[in-house]
Amino acid sequence: MGVATTLAEAVAPFVGGELPVRLVAWDGSEAGPPDAPVVELRSPDAVRRMLWRPGELGAAQAYVTGELEVPGDLDEALTHAFTVARERGLAGRRPNVAAMARAALAALGTGALGTPPPPPATQAQVRGRLHSLGRDRSAISHHYDLSNEFYELVLDPSMAYSCAWFESDDTTLEQAQSAKLDLVCTKLGLEPGMRMLDVGCGWGSLSLHAAEHFGAQVVGVTISAQQQAFIEKRIADRGLTGRVEVRLQDYREVPDDGFDAVGSLEMGEHVGERNYPTYAAALHRAVRPGGRVLVQQMSRSGRHPGGGPFIESFIAPDMHMRPLGDTVALLERGGLEVRGVQALREHYVRTVAGWIDNFESNLDRITELVGEEVVRVWRLYLVGGSMAFRDGRMGVDQILMERPE
Repeated sequence: MGVATTLAEAVAPFVGGELPVRLVAWDGSEAGPPDAPVVELRSPDAVRRMLWRPGELGAAQAYVTGELEVPGDLDEALTHAFTVARERGLAGRRPNVAAMARAALAALGTGALGTPPPPPATQAQVRGRLHSLGRDRSAISHHYDLSNEFYELVLDPSMAYSCAWFESDDTTLEQAQSAKLDLVCTKLGLEPGMRMLDVGCGWGSLSLHAAEHFGAQVVGVTISAQQQAFIEKRIADRGLTGRVEVRLQDYREVPDDGFDAVGSLEMGEHVGERNYPTYAAALHRAVRPGGRVLVQQMSRSGRHPGGGPFIESFIAPDMHMRPLGDTVALLERGGLEVRGVQALREHYVRTVAGWIDNFESNLDRITELVGEEVVRVWRLYLVGGSMAFRDGRMGVDQILMERPE
């Protein structure tokens, strides 16, 4: 009996019966429905990882290292697996001791039983007290300091790393990001000479847009040194010196107040559950009475507020999302009055589609820059993120507020 058949029989209690995929093992054997998406196990280490880290994390580790391959359409394969799991009611199912023992014996027989392989090089290693200044800088650096050129190859020319706003079916990603920035600045009521704070400014898309197109005086804060260097060059190139200031500064360290407006695009997810009241208070303190605050933020319900084991381990350590209503309540308790909420979930599906197109179009250069393992991490991240918004497991919203007079 080949490795594939042995493994298929061993995992039957875990997957509720027949394999949902066509499994091809390292010895060339195959098992599972012939018309299902193909999954290749190219090394016993793939099985070893999934034994030591059952579920999403072990499978993700095996995929990013190349020990597990999905040679076809990754979105199609993952969607099929999610559909089968839902139809079979596999969520939360825990096989009994006998099933676990049979799986271990099967792994032993295929040579896949052994000590756990080391984590992939791309897996985040952050230390220190949760959401301390140092740990937050390390977590942000893991993801955002990958390389400015890398992000230039994936994002649109404005370098907006947040959900765009598509006004029509033929709107391009670049047009949609510009429309989103216009929408934010208009909601904030920006006029020439007004002072704006951009909390978690990224590569400066909102800061530069507000200064260039709305005449605002902008302070942007980031804790990524690479982002700061990138924005400072764009400030000089666009003749915005004296109109945009970018600081390497944590939101908790901003000493200024009295800003006419405050924007924060998809940064609140990174402050953590316990620190969110501190974040809300910082927004309230920074804006003058009567001034507006706009937060664009992702939402998520149920288990894994950090996005799931893969996202938490490889992309955004320590991230925390919650249902929209809970975020609104926290912002209100921080002293801000909510004036409107706009849902953008469907727009994120199209945004990520644009990023995937850029990613695949520039794949050769991206691989030269960051290596094959990072490429595999990002392909899984982009495809999985698109699915999460498409299927409603995650949302994103603009929350417009005012500080009461």
